[in-house]
Amino acid sequence: MSKAGSRILQGAREALAFAKGEADAVDFAIHIPAEVDVKAIRQKLGLSQQACATRYGFSVGRLRDCEQKRSSIDAPSRILLTVNDKEPEAVYRALSAA
Repeated sequence: MSKAGSRILQGAREALAFAKGEADAVDFAIHIPAEVDVKAIRQKLGLSQQACATRYGFSVGRLRDCEQKRSSIDAPSRILLTVNDKEPEAVYRALSAA
């Protein structure tokens, strides 16, 4: 079996073990950043505040408050923005109408 095939098979085995509850969840933990730079991510994507809010389901006021550090952003939103910062095409594909 090729190296890529072995890695895919190993990943599938690990996913199955996790789904069945047989794997240690600690081994599969993710890191949710405590803070994200909302404005920098929005600007990197080339979006206005209005366009960013509309595209990702935020209110413009909430987005503005987070950018100006008047309020914190919740964990699910930090996850979305972090993924968007690293893999914007994946988020776009996932959220695009089928």
